[in-house]
Amino acid sequence: MASMTQRRAGGAVNLARRLEDNARAHPDRTAIIHPHGRAKGGEVRYHELSYGELQSRVEEVAAGLLRAGIGRGTRTVLVAAAGPELFTLAFALFRIGAVPVVVDPGMGVRRMLHCYRSVGAEAFIGPPAAHAVRVIGRRAFAGVRIRVTSGRRWFWGGHTLDGLRRRAAPAGAPAPGVGAGAVGGGEAHPVGGDDLLMVAFTTGSTGPAKGVEYTHRTAAATAAAIASVHRRDHDDVSLVTLPLYGMLDLVFGSTLVVAPLAPSRVAAADPGPLTAALTRFEVSTLFASPALLRVLGEHLRDRGTKLPALRCVVSGGAPVPAHVVAVLREVLDGAAGIHTTYGATEALPISSLESAEVLGETAALSALGDGTCVGRPVPGIDVRIVGVTDGVLTGGLPGLTVEQGEVGEILVSGEAVSRHYHASPAADAAHKLEDRPEGGGPARVWHRTGDLGHLDDRGRLWFAGRRTQRVTAEEGDLYTVRCEGVFNVHPLVRRSALVGVGPAGAQRPVLCVETEPGVGRAQWRALRAELLRIAASGPQTRPVRDVLRHPAFPVDVRHNAKIGRERLALWAARRLRPGGTVRWRRAALRAVPLAGWAYLLLGAARPFQSGVLTVLWWADAFLSVVVHAAQLPAALPRGRAAGRGAMATVGLTLLYGATWWRTLPAVPSAGRAAS
Repeated sequence: MASMTQRRAGGAVNLARRLEDNARAHPDRTAIIHPHGRAKGGEVRYHELSYGELQSRVEEVAAGLLRAGIGRGTRTVLVAAAGPELFTLAFALFRIGAVPVVVDPGMGVRRMLHCYRSVGAEAFIGPPAAHAVRVIGRRAFAGVRIRVTSGRRWFWGGHTLDGLRRRAAPAGAPAPGVGAGAVGGGEAHPVGGDDLLMVAFTTGSTGPAKGVEYTHRTAAATAAAIASVHRRDHDDVSLVTLPLYGMLDLVFGSTLVVAPLAPSRVAAADPGPLTAALTRFEVSTLFASPALLRVLGEHLRDRGTKLPALRCVVSGGAPVPAHVVAVLREVLDGAAGIHTTYGATEALPISSLESAEVLGETAALSALGDGTCVGRPVPGIDVRIVGVTDGVLTGGLPGLTVEQGEVGEILVSGEAVSRHYHASPAADAAHKLEDRPEGGGPARVWHRTGDLGHLDDRGRLWFAGRRTQRVTAEEGDLYTVRCEGVFNVHPLVRRSALVGVGPAGAQRPVLCVETEPGVGRAQWRALRAELLRIAASGPQTRPVRDVLRHPAFPVDVRHNAKIGRERLALWAARRLRPGGTVRWRRAALRAVPLAGWAYLLLGAARPFQSGVLTVLWWADAFLSVVVHAAQLPAALPRGRAAGRGAMATVGLTLLYGATWWRTLPAVPSAGRAAS
């Protein structure tokens, strides 16, 4: 795989060239297997696409995009579901040097529009629903001059993807800039190397979403690191739950299987179709979040299903609980590797750890409060630990580093680390550090991960929690993941989250707990007392004197695993606030909509004879039904933040209206969230 990073088109690394090389070498090899409807019995049907077919589509689309005016450097919003169309469009844009702009739609429309506004996109490619959002939020897309619809175009004009493909150059006559010249040595300045490849926004789950710049060289270094650590090659069949990994599969020349699930709801995925896909296609490698691996592992264990072809499982996106690793180790072949990885949108991967070390040593240390071990840095990545500060880092790196074993902020550097955020000098100043050698020479860029941790005497990295989520109590700082590991080993605790209530420096530590299913009120009272005894027995957890039960933690959209502790802190603050007068006022306010519903039922059962009462009944119906329903878009995010399910939020909002949902914690906006 090292040769891949050295494979250059005219001296410049280019991912589109790698796909073309794979297609030329193995045109009949299957590139993509993707869900394509369901059979009558409910079984998922799949369609296969070879490397030769994929490359032909890429060339057609690239030629069509060039004719539409999308070319080198054109910032292009790309919206597509995981599948052949997404990968075709992405590699077509890479091929002509255009820059895809990728935003996770699960972050919500308001944040998504903020991301697009900040990047200043010039072109937009997406399905009709995405274009409808573009039209509604037109101020965020003021610079868009080229519109391409993948599907049926409605009233907004522009091109259709099918139309561009039909008008593409015939075989053997590529459009100017397409083919070897676009990615190779035919041009004076071939696309590749340090040219911008893509702008991908962070999810914003722990702060404002930021546009991360990837160059062709950065992406190639990422691919090389993953290939080295997880022994990836062209013979693999990989189940894809994250599109980025699918792109890398096409760089490796392996076969990717698009997972039959909704990417924004992986924790709720049906493990049956996943297991069927893993078995049917003899999948050898799998990347998934801890939330999905938990569901899948329990399904395999309960049914005794074996997956002999699966040789490598990689988990990422959030710390992986040891019991999830243990279940996977129990159900998979003994020779299969189970790797927990640590990384970020800006640097992927940073480190990796195999299950034998987790179960044999590090899980026990996590239960004692050491944090979560995320392994040793991967080849090409350097890690340093610096003192904890919420301000901008200044000065040379040597003067900022802490002693071995001391908790500090994790900084990383290497070719696979993004050097810049897109059009955001403020974000660069806050999250990047330029370290200039004393003897001169080019500065080395270090990325501030915003994570806290330490390095042990064996070079392993231990994750302690997010810098902005640490609890700054009077007794000192408490680190979330370190403290939570002490409580998470209890068999009735599904997961826990430490949050701080009150002003910085004098915060009240509160442990929020999500229990295993079936824990009743009496069990909870006993569990709460037991958790308080555990807290009092440890030096790190002794300041914790409040334990609250939460029905379902708010989590990030992409991995369904990162806990929204900022939201939980707002929820905990409300729970701990003295109730008295507030509770009575709340009850009085909620009596109003209840009286309205009672009036509606009375009028429906016995129609009023009075014209005035009839008019009041219709007004009441409008307020109780239409107005309450119109409040659902505002109520649903608050319901999620408070741990309410969607159906419960809908029901309570329709019943009580604003007198219910306005009492829930407000969802932090992108601008107010901590970075």
